Amino acid sequence: MATEPAATTDLTTDEGVRRRDWIHIAALSTAGVGGASVLLPLISQMSPSQDVLAASSTEIDVSAIQAGQAIKATFRKQPLFVRRLTPAEIEEANKVDVGSLRDPQTLAERTKPGHEDMLITMGVCTHLGCVPLGAAEGENRGDFGGYFCPCHGSHYDVAARIRKGPAPKNLHVPDYTFKSDTVVRVG
Repeated sequence: MATEPAATTDLTTDEGVRRRDWIHIAALSTAGVGGASVLLPLISQMSPSQDVLAASSTEIDVSAIQAGQAIKATFRKQPLFVRRLTPAEIEEANKVDVGSLRDPQTLAERTKPGHEDMLITMGVCTHLGCVPLGAAEGENRGDFGGYFCPCHGSHYDVAARIRKGPAPKNLHVPDYTFKSDTVVRVG
């Protein structure tokens, strides 16, 4: 009985890798490079542009603001109020029974430790988005000496807390940090 040699179906190279495996590896590598070349521009175009990044924060020099004075600045295309409180205003704000407020917050919760005299709030009424008066000299500051919204009559106290009128919340305090004793970075 003579045996015939079995037909070889193993198409291996000397290294032991089949040609079919090499074709699969090459095809997957090409597909991976192609996919990456499509995804990278799509992902990078979703990143904010330089002008948007520049508008995402504002630095304000507060050294010229005197006690009892407020200034208006702009943060993300909205008004920002920066007020340096007098010792009498701080005392008046701390005397208020927080439980009697519609949106209860103490002055300490609305300012930074070591800078209790600097109150930084967004200048947008929480009722319908009007700009309250009280940041400029001679403007109506309402019944509580803070801010007054002329659109619908909301009155805020010196800590920018809602005290009277239709506004549901206090003026918003944005995220901010003191870079030094005279420079504040908002955002």
